[in-house]
Amino acid sequence: MINQYPLWKYLLILGVLLFGIVYALPNLYGQDPAVQISSRGGEPVGAPIRDKAVATLEKADIRYKSVTEHDGRLLIRFHDSEAQLRGRDLLEVALGGNYVVALNLAPSTPGWLRAINARPMYLGLDLRGGVHFLMAVDMRAALQQALGRHVGDLRSLLQGKRIRYLDVSRSKDAIQMRFRDARDLDRARSLIQARNRDLVLSTPSGQGGFALRATLSPEELTKIRDFAVQQNITTLRNRINELGVTEPIIQQQGKDRIVVELPGVQDTARAKEIIGATATLEFHLVDEEHNVEDAVATGHAPAGDRIYYDRQHRPILLKRRVIITGNQVTDAASGLDQQSGQAAVFITLNGRGARIMENTTAKNVGRSMAVVFIENKVSTHMVNGKPVRVTKRVENVINVAVIRGRFGKRFQITGLDSTQGARNLALLLRAGALAAPMEIIEERTIGPSLGQENIHQGFEAVVVGFVVVLLFMALYYRAFGLMADLALFFNLVLVVALLSLLQATLTMPGIAGIVLTVGMAVDANVLIYERIREEMRNGNTPQASIHAGYEKAFSTIADANITTLIAAVVLFSFGTGPVKGFAVTLSLGILTSMFTAIMGTRAITNLLYGGRRIKRLSI
Repeated sequence: MINQYPLWKYLLILGVLLFGIVYALPNLYGQDPAVQISSRGGEPVGAPIRDKAVATLEKADIRYKSVTEHDGRLLIRFHDSEAQLRGRDLLEVALGGNYVVALNLAPSTPGWLRAINARPMYLGLDLRGGVHFLMAVDMRAALQQALGRHVGDLRSLLQGKRIRYLDVSRSKDAIQMRFRDARDLDRARSLIQARNRDLVLSTPSGQGGFALRATLSPEELTKIRDFAVQQNITTLRNRINELGVTEPIIQQQGKDRIVVELPGVQDTARAKEIIGATATLEFHLVDEEHNVEDAVATGHAPAGDRIYYDRQHRPILLKRRVIITGNQVTDAASGLDQQSGQAAVFITLNGRGARIMENTTAKNVGRSMAVVFIENKVSTHMVNGKPVRVTKRVENVINVAVIRGRFGKRFQITGLDSTQGARNLALLLRAGALAAPMEIIEERTIGPSLGQENIHQGFEAVVVGFVVVLLFMALYYRAFGLMADLALFFNLVLVVALLSLLQATLTMPGIAGIVLTVGMAVDANVLIYERIREEMRNGNTPQASIHAGYEKAFSTIADANITTLIAAVVLFSFGTGPVKGFAVTLSLGILTSMFTAIMGTRAITNLLYGGRRIKRLSI
C-alpha cells in the first residue's frame, strides 16, 4: 500500500532524533565558575598540588563544588563567581609562579553525557567577550634572518676548505661574495652547489673582480615563509599560557597573517605585553666540583659560577660562561632515541653555534650541560596614577643532560621524563623567540556584558522567528502545519546537536544562520503541501494526493537546497571567521531540514493517514 514506510525507516528516524536530543542536552546545563591550574613547564599537576589547593580553599572557608583532574590539569568548580575570584587570588599566592591559575567557565554537563563526548557548543568572542588581534608577520625580516644565517654558514664552509675570499656579506635580497681570483671563485661555486642546494648561484653583471651572487631558491623562500608563520603561532600559543586563557584561538589567516582571539581577556595592554614578550635560551656547563647546598646556604657561588633554579625551584650550580644561546638554535624536534628508545629532543644549530658546541663538547665528555630558558616579562604597574612598564628577567633550568660524546650542528638531548616532556622542551626551544617580527594591524575588545547581550538578543531572534513560523504553519495548513512545526523543532535540535558534536564556534553570524534556517526549513513543507492541495483539486484521492505531493515536490526541493548549499560552501571556502560561522550553521541547517521536512513529516503523515480509507485531509 502507498504511504507506508518499512520498519527500518521508522527506526532510522527515531534513532536520529534520539541522537539529536542526547547531544543537544549539554547546552541546557549551563556552566560553573571555575579555576584551572596548570604547570608552566607542561608536566602534569599531581596529588600534592591538588591537596595544597584544597587545603588553601578550606582554610579560607571558600566553598567549592568539585575538584577534578583532566589532561594533566586541575579544575576546581565553584558555586558563584565571587568564590571563584577569591579562590583564584589565594591559589596564585599559595602555588607560586610555577603554576598558572586561570579563570574558566566549566560546563556542568553530567558525567554520563561527558562519557559519550556530549559537550555544549563553544561560544565565539562576540558572545563570550574578550580580545581579538589580527597580526601581520614581517616576511621581509624573516628572509633577511635566513640570509644572515646562510652568511655565517658560507663563511664557515669556505674557511673549512681553505678557500680565500675577500668578503661574504648580505645585501637586500641576496648574498654577495668576492674572491681574489677565478680559481677560488670556481672552487667556491662547486663547493656551495654540492653542499647547499637551497641557494641559487649567479655571476653579477656590472661588477668588477671575481664576484658570486647567491639567492634563495623558490622552494626555500616558500619554506621560510611557512616556517615563520608556524613558528610564530607556536611561540604565541606558548606565551598566551601566561595570560591564563583557557581556550585561546590562534590560527593562520592567509599567507602572512595570524588571528589571535583570547576569550575572557579584557586587558588589551596586558595581552599586548605578553604577546610581544622576548625569550631566549642559554647552554651552560654544570659545576660538579662544588656543592650547591653550600652555595645556597652561604648565598655566594664559587668564582665563575652562578646559582640557578629549575621549574621545581631546585637549585643547580652552573658555570657563568655561556656556551651558546637560543639565537644559534635553528630547529628543534621531539622523538625517540634509536638506541635506548627513550624520549629525546633533536637540536639543529647554525654554523657559528655548531663550531662552539663542537669545541666545548670535545673537551667535556662525561660532564653535564644545562639548558636555561630566559624570558623578559613586561608588566605594567600604576605609579602616582600613571602606568609604568617594568621588565623582569625570569630564568629557569629546563633540562640537565650528560655529554656522551663530541657533537656540533646536530645533536640530541636525552634524560627526559617522558615523550610529553620532550615535546614540551622542543616547544620551548622553538618558541624561545619569534621567527619574524609581527605587527598588530587590527584589534577589538568585546566586554562580557556585550557578549551576554548578544546571546540574549540572538536567542530572542531565534524564538520570535520560530514562534511566528509555528503560528503561520498551524493556522494555514492545520494538521499538516502542526506536523511541519514538529519537524521544525527537531530540525533546531539536530542543528544544535551537530554544532555541539563538532565543537563548532557559535558566533552572532552563526545565530543569524540558525534564524535563516528556521525560515528556510519550512519551505520544503510549503512546496509539498501546496502540491498535495493541487492534486486534491484535480480530483485525486487523499492517499494518492499525499503520495504525489511528496514525490513530485522532491526535485524542486533538492534543487533549491543544493544551490543554497553551494553558496554556503563558497562562503566557507573564501570567508573569514564570522563568515565561516554563518556558512557552517547554514550548511548544517540545510542538511537537517532536508531530513526533517521530507523524511520526518512523511513518517508522521504515514503514521496518521497511511493504510487508512480517508475522505478528506486537514490541510
